[in-house]
Amino acid sequence: MNLFDWDFAAPTPSDMGDHDVPPASARLTGKRVALLVTGGIAAMKTPQIARGLRRHGADVVAFVSTDALRYVAREALEWACLGQVVDGLTWRAEHLSDDAPFDAYLVAPATHNTIAKMAAGIGDTLVTSALISALGRMEQGRTRILVAPTMHGSMHNAQLVENSRKLAAQGVQFIAPRDAYGKHNLPDTAVICTAVGRALSESALRGKRIMVTAGPTPVPIDGVRRIVNRFRGRLGADIAEELTWRGADVELLLGDGAWRPSAPMQVTIARTYDDYRDMVLDRVGKGLFAGVFSAGVADYRPTQVVDGKIVSGAGEYPLMLAPTEKVIDLAMAANPQMHTVAFKYLEKVTEEELIRVAAKRLDRAGLVVATRGEDTRGRDQRALMVRNDSVTPVDGKARIASAIADYLEGLAGTLPRQIAAE
Repeated sequence: MNLFDWDFAAPTPSDMGDHDVPPASARLTGKRVALLVTGGIAAMKTPQIARGLRRHGADVVAFVSTDALRYVAREALEWACLGQVVDGLTWRAEHLSDDAPFDAYLVAPATHNTIAKMAAGIGDTLVTSALISALGRMEQGRTRILVAPTMHGSMHNAQLVENSRKLAAQGVQFIAPRDAYGKHNLPDTAVICTAVGRALSESALRGKRIMVTAGPTPVPIDGVRRIVNRFRGRLGADIAEELTWRGADVELLLGDGAWRPSAPMQVTIARTYDDYRDMVLDRVGKGLFAGVFSAGVADYRPTQVVDGKIVSGAGEYPLMLAPTEKVIDLAMAANPQMHTVAFKYLEKVTEEELIRVAAKRLDRAGLVVATRGEDTRGRDQRALMVRNDSVTPVDGKARIASAIADYLEGLAGTLPRQIAAE
């Protein structure tokens, strides 16, 4: 028996029904999304998009053009959306959605033809008629429209750019296509879902520049070997993902050797401690609303780094280590206006001792996320959110990430009043 041979065992029992989707989050709970499917070959992927949106809690209704049904089966979309597909203009006027308005309209895939008709105000099909109504609702601030351009590269011409810019100026959001094989391809489902979430976010963090650091910061011994700790950056990635969904402009600075997140976000790899320090100071110098410093930064480095590779088998090789600079201190000194979230990790101490040590950082950081080694096991983690006025325990990486985002959201929401008071 090998990896590829079935042993004829039955599947593991599950409580999920045939139409259920494994939940990813509740970020789109209560939101209604109209999925407008036009006539491109990428329409075959739209059931995955519908289920992806549902995984985050959205209710999805599919509107399809006649050509779209050449590439995706009606039954597949009905199964994915849990409802009848709308494929024509009827007396019910589903395209106007008066009885149950949509929070967002997602055109995926969006053909060259559909984009041109949108820009010209032509409503000669179900999809384009629905978009005329959607544009009116968008102008009234009652909905969002997202478009995922998907087409052969030869169709990228001046008319496409002109029409897209015209619509973007009206407020239509264009999701960047996946660039491959000389074509504008449909983005991954996770990218589309995140784009919808960002478009619907009402968070005070929308548009705020935030840096999140995570993972180890290796220090070299020679040209091949390096010292690295065991931290892999999963919590930092969760924080960056949560902030990204809320609409912040987030960059995750991830140390080399860390786990690479699959969720869509801007990730920059810091190969060494020196790279990490320089990148942090560069971002801070350009202005940040907040810095979340969850990286497991190297505390020591070899006093001498060998150029090349140390010969193997030469016996003992003693290392002399010297302390590194505290990058978070350099960053806070470079930009005192930046809101700082610091982290403190200890092992074999009581929670009271952990809080006492973490509180020392509150002289310059507004929030310290304090954790103990014995409270961290994979996705399970317990953290103490230490502030000047409170200590709040939070369990689970996702909840910790949400609590940090809530804290920063509160700062962003009160910022205008603070400025006015001054």
